[in-house]
Amino acid sequence: MERKRVAVGKVVSTHGYRGEVKVWPWTDFPERFRPGTRLFLAGGGGSLTVARSRQHGKSVIIRFNEIPDLTSAEKLRGTILEVEPWEVEPLPPGRYYIFQLVGCRVYTEDGEFLGELRDVQQTGANDVFIIVTPRAKEVLIPAVREIVREIDLEQGIIKVKPLPGLLD
Repeated sequence: MERKRVAVGKVVSTHGYRGEVKVWPWTDFPERFRPGTRLFLAGGGGSLTVARSRQHGKSVIIRFNEIPDLTSAEKLRGTILEVEPWEVEPLPPGRYYIFQLVGCRVYTEDGEFLGELRDVQQTGANDVFIIVTPRAKEVLIPAVREIVREIDLEQGIIKVKPLPGLLD
């Protein structure tokens, strides 16, 4: 299965008049934007290299080598910034990025095929797996240890132990 690039932030505005942009990070790793990092513009718009970056509240202010002035920076407003899948920051064992899980086949512990994981909804309390069954029905599975029993990224398989009534 071919992996798409991973979105790590969105340019929300310019900052100052020297070509800096304000980025809303979509990552828990602000060091992702360190100088020298190459970020791709979503939609095939090329790539940019971080010259400088600094935390600014919950956002990050970035100066790119290729953006010389405010006029050039204005054109980036609304742009999604991405990295290659192999460039994401490593996670501790047992933790996964959403892009790694999407597309996995989901089975019960008894081997019954439930469907394919299409998305993960982040609710605050716990994530929820959105599974699409072979009949195009959506099934919502809470992503908690009591239910999600095994994740095998190599095989693209997730095994779950649904609570009574969860699949009805």
